[in-house]
Amino acid sequence: MDFWPEFLASSSGREFVAGGFGGTAGVISGYPLDTLRIRLQSSKNGSAFSILKNMVSKEGPASLYRGMAAPLASVTFQNAIVFQTYAVLSRAFDPSDSTKDPPSYKSVALGGIGTGALQSLLLSPVELVKIRLQLQNTSQSKESGTSPVKVAKNIWRKEGFRGMYRGLGITVMRDIPSHGFYFWTYEYIREQLHPGCRKSGQENVNTMLISGGLAGVASWVCSYPFDVVKTRLQGQTPSSLKYLGICDCIRKSVKEEGYHVLWRGLGTAVTRAFVVNGAVFAAYEFTLRFLLNNENIKIQETI
Repeated sequence: MDFWPEFLASSSGREFVAGGFGGTAGVISGYPLDTLRIRLQSSKNGSAFSILKNMVSKEGPASLYRGMAAPLASVTFQNAIVFQTYAVLSRAFDPSDSTKDPPSYKSVALGGIGTGALQSLLLSPVELVKIRLQLQNTSQSKESGTSPVKVAKNIWRKEGFRGMYRGLGITVMRDIPSHGFYFWTYEYIREQLHPGCRKSGQENVNTMLISGGLAGVASWVCSYPFDVVKTRLQGQTPSSLKYLGICDCIRKSVKEEGYHVLWRGLGTAVTRAFVVNGAVFAAYEFTLRFLLNNENIKIQETI
């Protein structure tokens, strides 16, 4: 038995591969804005434009892509797992036994919530390394190393397993609601823009881009304060330890900078979310259709 043909012929296999392509497209399209978001969340002052100008002039344009190797290397697998897990869970939560009808919106939201909880275990160490690299040359991080592997080894050597999973709790708190809103919004908006497409699987590229973009915006708006806290917790090293935990980080950040600090960088995050998730879902849907069409052609040739 050939593994790949059999794997791609299964529903899980197609969703796994399509999710991987979607994740890769999302990272490449939105990484500079993600770096800018991290810098905004960690700084006490400065607008997005001033920080961007300062980074490009002092560190060069390449600084906007610093640390991209870590999520790019892992996001294909991580996003593949996310979409495959979501497909399984959304069906598992659906009371209907019909495989022809799409899962209910309630099942979609519950599948997203379960997916967010599970994927946090994969995502937390990756985002830790990415944030340490993105914050290099700032006062927030003293991390050494110029590559994801070196930074990961340094964290493991100094902080151990616990250090690699610093911020796991806040990552779970962020991803559970965000993924529920994420998949629910995508399915709801695409059906509103193109009625019947959830069952037929046929919609145009504009529907995919807009639905995916708005899904990303919704997921960030509902969970953004958690992300700010996560960035601050994961950005600190043992030599620059400032926050003792989630509550301590919120209390000190609000006391020093006001409640608006919990929403700092939201504009950049929302802009990035629309671009990235439009690309993610478009790449996912196109890849899924390509694999389905190829499978249909093979079945017809066999017959």
